[in-house]
Amino acid sequence: MNQIPTFVYFFVFLAFLLVAIIFIAILIKFFGIWLRALLSGAHVSMFKLIGMSLRRVKANTVVDSRIILTKAGITDVSTDLLEAHYLARGDVFKVCMALVAANKANISLNFQRAAAIDLAGRDVLDAVRTSVNPKVIDCPDPSKGKITIDAVAKDGIQVKAKARVTVRANLERLVGGATEETIIARVGEGIVTTIGSSQSYKGVLENPDQISKRVLDKGLDAGTAFEILSIDIADVDVGDNIGAKLQADQAEADKRKFQAEAEKRRAAAMAKEQEMVALVQENRAKVVLAEAEIPLAIAQAFKSGNLGILDYYKLKNIQADTKMRESIGDEGKKKKE
Repeated sequence: MNQIPTFVYFFVFLAFLLVAIIFIAILIKFFGIWLRALLSGAHVSMFKLIGMSLRRVKANTVVDSRIILTKAGITDVSTDLLEAHYLARGDVFKVCMALVAANKANISLNFQRAAAIDLAGRDVLDAVRTSVNPKVIDCPDPSKGKITIDAVAKDGIQVKAKARVTVRANLERLVGGATEETIIARVGEGIVTTIGSSQSYKGVLENPDQISKRVLDKGLDAGTAFEILSIDIADVDVGDNIGAKLQADQAEADKRKFQAEAEKRRAAAMAKEQEMVALVQENRAKVVLAEAEIPLAIAQAFKSGNLGILDYYKLKNIQADTKMRESIGDEGKKKKE
């Protein structure tokens, strides 16, 4: 019978030793987690813990989350669902805390919906808390730099209002629903519309609750992730007389318009005057030219025999007589003045 070589025993011993070391290492790493889950009633097999390690899933996070769910009486969430949510970069612990909070408050919320809310970027735990304890939103948002909503009534008086909106999270519409900013914008628009439709600012000051009633009746929470419970007007103040300012601005604009038109007419008149002066000068020049031709015409008449000496002196006498009468007329006018 052939004898087994010694080195074979040596390799077998090394193999058993390696397996023992690996087994001891696994026990050291996962035994505490496995035992904690077992004693908590949320048993997780050792093979699943090893699989989590190979898939780079934090076993502590998954096991602790499962223990929380089990202690809260939620047993329909498997470790596979928790692992899948972890691998999808979700917050497993926060989802489990949200499920526990919803279960204690008798709110219908399953793991699939909670995981979807978390993966959508919403704080699912805060959403559940808001469902249990309604949240108050300031309108407008002071962090945006504006502290009042300004609107103008029909009488031209500005009214400044501040509202507080009490909302409750709607878990069914949380995925794909509009955020708080939409609620603030819609409420602000409703307040502006209500004040703008008021006949007088006095009516708004006397009954500020009419603003909240009209705005609440419009169903502003449609398509949002919240349910509006109430809209309360926290403060109402009187602002500027916008109507008077607009009228004053319009009057000033009309004044500038009329001044511009008057200036335009004055410039046109001055231009016309200068044109007439130039025309007078032109006509005077024509008269001077015409008068310069008279001596030439008289000389030509003498040469042709059409004008005699006696006729020339008669013409001179007539001119002298005309000048004398004009001078006498001018002296009479001066005396009357």
